[in-house]
Amino acid sequence: MRARMAISYSGLTVALREVVLRQMPAELLACSPKGTVPVLVLPDGQVLEESRDIIDRALAGNDPEQWQPGPDDGLGAEIKCLVDENDASFKEALDHYKYAERYPQHPAEYYRSQGEGYLRQLEQRLEQHAWLCGERMSVADISIFPFVRQFAFVDKAWFDGAAYPQLQVWLNNFLQSDLFQGVMRKYPQWREGDALTLFPGERNKTG
Repeated sequence: MRARMAISYSGLTVALREVVLRQMPAELLACSPKGTVPVLVLPDGQVLEESRDIIDRALAGNDPEQWQPGPDDGLGAEIKCLVDENDASFKEALDHYKYAERYPQHPAEYYRSQGEGYLRQLEQRLEQHAWLCGERMSVADISIFPFVRQFAFVDKAWFDGAAYPQLQVWLNNFLQSDLFQGVMRKYPQWREGDALTLFPGERNKTG
């Protein structure tokens, strides 16, 4: 999701091939034997297999609202550390919480508690300013939002009643944005020989 949001925001147009992971097409595996998504194949044949690399590529081409930190604003290292923690320990806690039946050593509430330390960190940041790293949206927000969304929707009633009022507002702003709504459009599973699908089909606003 975060790669699609960055692509849509930047104005980049790509040929979209929607895949079902349980039926991984040979064409994708030929490009990226890892068998994970997203994958972006550039015109020169270079293959980007990580969503963060795809985000960086999209924003390098066009970043109208300056999501990426400038060389002199001192935010680069801060954003990297925050997103690194999201992609490592918080994602692990999320996976265990979301699929707790696969990890019967502990109840779901235990795994939820493992992720709450990170939620508290985000809440504290949002108590200080409108976005995670300042008064404007940055690549940190766009990179972390999809994971907080997943965490929240494991048990939305619990999340809505938890002591994270600023995080709840931040999440809801994303959920209601034109940018998010645009990338959530459903596409049919791609098969060899299908007509070309361009993404995004219609430009989305950050909202």
